[in-house]
Amino acid sequence: MTIAEEELAEHRASVDRIKAPSRLRVVAGRLLRSGRGRTGFTLLVLIFLLAFAGPHLTHWTYASKDYTAFLSPPSAEHWWGTLQTGADVYAVTLRGMQRSLVVGLLAAVVGTALAAVVGAFAGYFGGWTDRALTWLTDLLLVLPAFLILAIMSPLFAGGQWPVFVLVLALFLWMVTSKIVRSMTISLREREFIHAARFMGVPPTRIIFRHVIPNMSSLLIVDATLNVSAAILTETSLSYFGFGIQPPDVSLGSLIADGAKTALYAPWTFWFCAGLLIVTVLAVNLVGDSLRDASDPTSHRGG
Repeated sequence: MTIAEEELAEHRASVDRIKAPSRLRVVAGRLLRSGRGRTGFTLLVLIFLLAFAGPHLTHWTYASKDYTAFLSPPSAEHWWGTLQTGADVYAVTLRGMQRSLVVGLLAAVVGTALAAVVGAFAGYFGGWTDRALTWLTDLLLVLPAFLILAIMSPLFAGGQWPVFVLVLALFLWMVTSKIVRSMTISLREREFIHAARFMGVPPTRIIFRHVIPNMSSLLIVDATLNVSAAILTETSLSYFGFGIQPPDVSLGSLIADGAKTALYAPWTFWFCAGLLIVTVLAVNLVGDSLRDASDPTSHRGG
């Protein structure tokens, strides 16, 4: 081996040792450098800790009743007071937070996954596949989602909240699907897609291994923003009695019950309403910061 070849080998080895940071690491770094991103992320962590670890700090459960304390104000025994039924506000509010957070997260993930798959298949295959999926997307866009969810509310009783999550997710994916379709039409003409096709890689594998991963930033931001949309939709439906059904509770049903006594027993309303506001604010802060972090041309200050 000549001196030139040795120098070239050493140069290649040094280049191999210098690994470019992954896209996920770059976005995470930008997110954590943003003041809004740090604030939103911290709030979300605290909210999840309160919702899932907080119930273990008290002996009251969301189903227990204190028949010696009806509409009692916050005290050492009942930290956030009690409801008209004698239920502990702290316990039922955290139970409602758990349910709203789980419904929001699952509906957002399922909705974004549907958007990615439908949009990618429509954009990649084109033809009748594109026409059929686009027709389905347009049909769901014009359907009154709130009315349909209200009509189907009897299906959500008896602990069938996963059905509610699936139905809610069916109305969260259409707009993002159209964006994914347009991006896929552009991506399918790229060189690496042509190379994979010429090598005999099946179309479905190309979609899941090459097309969808190239839109990960968009999908992560969409899923984050869908969380707040799903939580607000679930809260609105539960407020009118069409969402999470008794004996389970959610923030929407608690706000509806607390609104009746908010004037003379504000603790029945403002704890759950305040936590809903903080949760949606935190999710939106994280979503906005993720959107800026995933856009290399963004120079907005955090």
